[in-house]
Amino acid sequence: MRAVVTRVTRASVRVDDRLVGEVGQGYLVLLGVSRDDTDDDARWMAAKISGLRIFTDPEGAMNCDLASVKGAVLLISQFTLHGDARKGRRPSFIDAAAEPLARPLYLRVGELLEREKHPVAYGEFGATMAVESINDGPVTILLDSKKLF
Repeated sequence: MRAVVTRVTRASVRVDDRLVGEVGQGYLVLLGVSRDDTDDDARWMAAKISGLRIFTDPEGAMNCDLASVKGAVLLISQFTLHGDARKGRRPSFIDAAAEPLARPLYLRVGELLEREKHPVAYGEFGATMAVESINDGPVTILLDSKKLF
């Protein structure tokens, strides 16, 4: 499971002209599920997102987590995070999970974040979405449950 976690002052997602999710201060999380991911990966990812200390404290150091700032998460499914563009010009998505596996694990990450009392807004799984965000910092972190980077 891979994620791009961006610290935001606000973020939103639309499908067609319909607003489907938005948050204020918190994280925009683009989440990609691979075909070999399990519930353990979802648990690892949710715990890592919840515990990241990338908000600044009064001294300006990154010491605060999501709960400290009462932040929210906009969680967007993005299979292209498992795209492999090492060869040729067209990425291969062979490692990305298909819908029967990907959707439940994507929702599981959101459920686990909600259990930690973090407000979670969602994109629309499988839809073409327009995502807007105001990156705060900018601060962007890459996560991989297999610890490949």
